[in-house]
Amino acid sequence: MNVDEARTILLLYRPGTADAEDPQIAEALALAKREPELARWLEEHCALQVAVRTRFRKISVPEGLKEQIISEQAIKERVGSWRPRLTLAAMAAVVLLVVMAAVWFPHRPADDTLAVYRSQMVSLALRGYGMDLVTNDPVQIRVYLAQNQAPSDYVLPATLRKTAVAGCAVEGWQKGKVSMICFHTGRPLPPNQSSDMWLFVVDRASVKDAPAAGEIRFVAVNRLATAVWAQGDKVYLLGTEGGDSAVRRFLGT
Repeated sequence: MNVDEARTILLLYRPGTADAEDPQIAEALALAKREPELARWLEEHCALQVAVRTRFRKISVPEGLKEQIISEQAIKERVGSWRPRLTLAAMAAVVLLVVMAAVWFPHRPADDTLAVYRSQMVSLALRGYGMDLVTNDPVQIRVYLAQNQAPSDYVLPATLRKTAVAGCAVEGWQKGKVSMICFHTGRPLPPNQSSDMWLFVVDRASVKDAPAAGEIRFVAVNRLATAVWAQGDKVYLLGTEGGDSAVRRFLGT
């Protein structure tokens, strides 16, 4: 069994159930313990399953639904109509779509907090991404970002200005754009990876509870040490693997 086959099998896996007893799923889970990439994917898959399960449990039963089901069942038995069954199926589909939309499309007004923004940007960096522009020229990066209406007038700490860049990408957040600048810290890189530190720049107005001027918030998210600060009308998020010291040295703190 290879990684792709294991990932296909694990799409059916639900954490906390008897699924792990299935021989194929058990084999795929065992492979995930040996393959870091598959392990990261499985972690995100399990988190999604738990989120969906939690949101289903929070859904309250609509008032009068029981009576409606009984009434529709009685009509079906009398006239042999398929419409009530279709109605119930449609209701179930609507509920499922609402829950899945809440999980997969979290960019709604209630979720524009710093915690959500930081989590989504870290997830983007870790799950793999494609740079829109691959270059070691920081000037080209600013030009590309400006041409694509993404933040380009960012201000970098002195140490970060001296760090090699690898490219950039434009990402979305709420109704705006995020500039993703990719750096290479100088540490050895895994195969097919050209950067190991990421800076995300977004308009301050699009992130609630951003740090105050002069404040830097250090938080570990998944495998990354992150630092968030605000300067002018921008919010900056820097992340790299390692502890606080790994990210602090690029901020001069």
